[in-house]
Amino acid sequence: MSISLSSLILCPIWISMAQIQQGGPDEKEKTTALKDLLSRIDLDELMKKDEPPLDFPDTLEGFEYAFNEKGQLRHIKTGEPFVFNYREDLHRWNQKRYEALGEIITKYVYELLEKDCNLKKVSIPEGYGVIVLNPNENYIEVEKPKIHVQPSSDSSDEPAEKRERKDKVSKETKKRRDFYEKYRNPQREKEMMQLYIRENGSPEEHAIYVWDHFIAQSAAENVFFVAHSYGGLAFVELMIQREADVKNKVTAVALTDSVHNVWHQEAGKTIREWMRENCCNWVSSSEPLDTSVESMLPDCPRVSAGTDRHELTSWKSFPSIFKFFAEASEAKSSSLKPALTRRSHRIKHEEL
Repeated sequence: MSISLSSLILCPIWISMAQIQQGGPDEKEKTTALKDLLSRIDLDELMKKDEPPLDFPDTLEGFEYAFNEKGQLRHIKTGEPFVFNYREDLHRWNQKRYEALGEIITKYVYELLEKDCNLKKVSIPEGYGVIVLNPNENYIEVEKPKIHVQPSSDSSDEPAEKRERKDKVSKETKKRRDFYEKYRNPQREKEMMQLYIRENGSPEEHAIYVWDHFIAQSAAENVFFVAHSYGGLAFVELMIQREADVKNKVTAVALTDSVHNVWHQEAGKTIREWMRENCCNWVSSSEPLDTSVESMLPDCPRVSAGTDRHELTSWKSFPSIFKFFAEASEAKSSSLKPALTRRSHRIKHEEL
């Protein structure tokens, strides 16, 4: 019968604790001995004793996963969905495996967008017929630089032996604190810091940046927005900051289960009136697609997306959204035709 290292260590510690709790004349000496024993145990290394190497495949096939015809991630051999607890009692290792697989899936999704949807990934600078905003990426994480504090020169008469003992206690305290921090958050191996992307530090800032540098400068005469969830809030903020420009260039806006709030965001009356005429919000609902849904806010009409699942509202309402865009574009063209016709007649008359 094999016994793990943790059993060999933890059992005598538990016995010692029990003996100390019983009391005795030499209780203080035993407590000191126990503290000394604990200080000699590297608990961080102990946790890693039975942990496999953090060496993971760099392809889906290596993980034995693939996407089926429905776009669902499934195990190649068992057909089962992804399992987080691949190895029992190894949370840190399972988390690292999950993160490694997530990186591969992210690259795979980007490839699908480029190959199957004919999109092109650009790192900000030019606009295209279709622009996919990325409002959730507002910062990058980098390892926090380690600051080495030089020990201050001690001009006191403190004995060298006492200073060495204090330094030793300080190092042991830091070691224990670092261990408990890793235990509390096992997937974090290094101290990280967030560097916010300039002028894109929030979804709202990102929307304004893309508007100013891409959409506003494009030659497009009919601009349509599809904004899901928090994207609706970001669009309302864009209207507040660039109201005249948005009204001049945007033909229609389709919101899908938007979380915007014209009261909390303090959208003015003119914005609310424009939204009532040019926006529609397809919300999660068990009612059939396009069924009118009562709204408590005086902004835009709300209709059912044909699903009660928040994450599916965009997909389910796409047919209605494109119909909505087509009708808005046709209405805009119709409203411009008389003016264009009169202008063309005037030019011909002047030429004659």
